[in-house]
Amino acid sequence: MRVPKCESARRLAKVGQLVIYSDEFGVMDLPLTPLELKKLLIEQGFEVYRTIGNRVLLAERVRDNLIMDSNVSALTGESLAARLTVRAQQADFHGDIESQLFARAAEVAKPAIERGYKEVDRTVVPIVDPGDKTRTLDTWYEISVQRPVDTMPALVEELRFLLEVEKVAVDIRGATG
Repeated sequence: MRVPKCESARRLAKVGQLVIYSDEFGVMDLPLTPLELKKLLIEQGFEVYRTIGNRVLLAERVRDNLIMDSNVSALTGESLAARLTVRAQQADFHGDIESQLFARAAEVAKPAIERGYKEVDRTVVPIVDPGDKTRTLDTWYEISVQRPVDTMPALVEELRFLLEVEKVAVDIRGATG
C-alpha cells in the first residue's frame, strides 16, 4: 500500500510491519533495504565504509585518499536506528582488568547514553599481528550503544551527532597506562 505524498504529516500509515513516512525525502516505506538506506545516506552527504547485514557503516575520512570505519552505523529493519561503538584499548591501560576497561569504554559512551542510547553489545576484540597470527598486538574492549529513531531526518541528526563523539578511551592525564 502506498500513500500519496503529504507535506504536513511525518508518519502517514502503518500496515503490519510496513510504515509509510513522508518528509523531505518524499514517501518512504519501512523497512528500507540496506541498499536503499545506503543510497539515502549518501544523498545526505555521508560516506559509507561498508554494509554488513542490515547495518550501513559510515566512513571517516582521515586523508583525501584514506577512509576508515567511523564506528558509527545506521540500521534498518523493522525500524531505523543509529549505533555507536566505543572502545578502550588494553595497550593504553596496562594493568587494567576487563571490568575496568569496559568501565572506561562506558565512560566514552556517556554522551550518547545521556541522549537516550542503550547498550546493546559488549565485545572483546583481539587485534592479531597480520604477519604472525599467533601473536596478539592488543585487545580492544568495545561497547555498542543504539537508539531507534522514527524518521529519516532524525536518523541523519543522530548520525551527525555520533560522528562528533569520541570513540576511544584515553587517559585524562594525557599519558596512557
